[in-house]
Amino acid sequence: MQKRELGKSGLKVPAMGLGCMTMTAIYGQPDDDRSIATIHRAIERGANFIDTADMYGQGSNEELVGRALSDRREQAILATKFGNLRLPDGKSGVNGRPEYALEACEKSLKRLGTDVIDLYYLHRVDPDTPIEETVGGMKRLVEQGKVRHVGLSEAGAQTIRRAHGVHPIAALQSEFSLWSRDLEAEILPTCRELGIGLVPYSPLGRGFLTATIHGFADLAEKDRRKDMPRFQDGNREENLKLLAPLEEVAAKHGCTPAQAALAWILAQGDDIVPIPGTKRPERVDENIGALAVTLDAGDLAKLDSTFTPGAALGTRYPAGGMKRVGL
Repeated sequence: MQKRELGKSGLKVPAMGLGCMTMTAIYGQPDDDRSIATIHRAIERGANFIDTADMYGQGSNEELVGRALSDRREQAILATKFGNLRLPDGKSGVNGRPEYALEACEKSLKRLGTDVIDLYYLHRVDPDTPIEETVGGMKRLVEQGKVRHVGLSEAGAQTIRRAHGVHPIAALQSEFSLWSRDLEAEILPTCRELGIGLVPYSPLGRGFLTATIHGFADLAEKDRRKDMPRFQDGNREENLKLLAPLEEVAAKHGCTPAQAALAWILAQGDDIVPIPGTKRPERVDENIGALAVTLDAGDLAKLDSTFTPGAALGTRYPAGGMKRVGL
């Protein structure tokens, strides 16, 4: 498996990681046995950069990952996140207070069945807590030996600068794909200036770039994507028109559209490590196969000219979720 260093952090990870969010009831019903087999397959194939969060399934996702790694923790590079909350009234919130960072980390360590987290992210920036205070709490976790590296998720450029001034930020985890390119203007250049790696989540556009989702009939009954503007009637039909060039590039290389989309991300820089999410072992193999796909200048130009920043209709999240990105 190819290795990439996240910026200048010294943290070297496989060029393709594994996102575990979908292993809980978000995009349909989960299957724990199959999900654990998926994590094991990723480790066996060398894609052992495993990503979860305490928010996924209200801790159940971390527990699942913990079970999967119970006899192979030393074989995995483990990342998790804190700060996103599900409130008693069912609404979501954010807590970036330094004392909460310590509390949340202790709970994550217990659920994961480990004594150290390799990469610990702030899941969303807390607008009511200065980022310097939040990262100060995360720094203490590093000093205590409970966390090896610190990261941010969906933070804006100025927040990243301020955070990095308190403690080196190893990676920014944010949505980045052919149809989500907002980072390119300011945030990605800031990360590169500071020596921070980029870990794109949803690098396949929540499955849209696999060219297998044409309507709600292709989604499970209880699937969060039905609430996302890009998948809804009106926007979806227009977004489907973007896929033809991607399918053409895939056909040229004898690969799937998903592999072509991941190959595009991999070509954007050696400091970028995508973590496509899946709960199926065969999809791990397919995603890793993207590492063997080399897009030429013409392929990249075709995809860039089709998936221009802002080309996709609809926001990435509903209005409430969009308020928490880029802070």
